[in-house]
Amino acid sequence: MNRKCYFCENKEDVDYKNVQVLKKFMTPSHKIMPRRLTKLCAKHQRAVQKAIKRARIIALLPFMPG
Repeated sequence: MNRKCYFCENKEDVDYKNVQVLKKFMTPSHKIMPRRLTKLCAKHQRAVQKAIKRARIIALLPFMPG
């Protein structure tokens, strides 16, 4: 089974300002999804985690639902 990373496939960079893309990698309760569910390569999973955390700090994404 060959998995393709979303960012490798689309030749896209991870950006903390691109909230619509980052929301794909979060659960409805605003937790960061693990790599086995996101199907990202290790390099991009680390970048997504860092981007989500940055976006939360500058209030582009919520820490908690509600």
